[in-house]
Amino acid sequence: MTDVFAALADETRRALLDRLFIKNGQSLTGLHQGMAMSRQAVAKHLHILESANLVSVHWQGREKLHYLNPVPLGDIVHRWVGKFEDARIAALTDFKQQIESASRPSNSSQPEEKRRAGQ
Repeated sequence: MTDVFAALADETRRALLDRLFIKNGQSLTGLHQGMAMSRQAVAKHLHILESANLVSVHWQGREKLHYLNPVPLGDIVHRWVGKFEDARIAALTDFKQQIESASRPSNSSQPEEKRRAGQ
């Protein structure tokens, strides 16, 4: 998981992942277009993303296509973000129950006649 965090730490690599999210299955040429760096630099960044398993490669004839692999990102979400989400949802549920119980009239505050009528 360390390699995933290291790969995500770089702004250029995050930009490449964003480009693959928008249009998956791009070649190096397509990913290089509009980048303010050499083609070789983009290739090095893609290699780091491949090593971190964030990008998978499929050959189509002589063309190497790059695809976003969301599995490592999903693992991070489940391991790290999910912990915080569960706690937040539990806190919101507890808060809702407290508000609902506070807004309900208790039996002791009802007049005696209403309590007898309910029996």
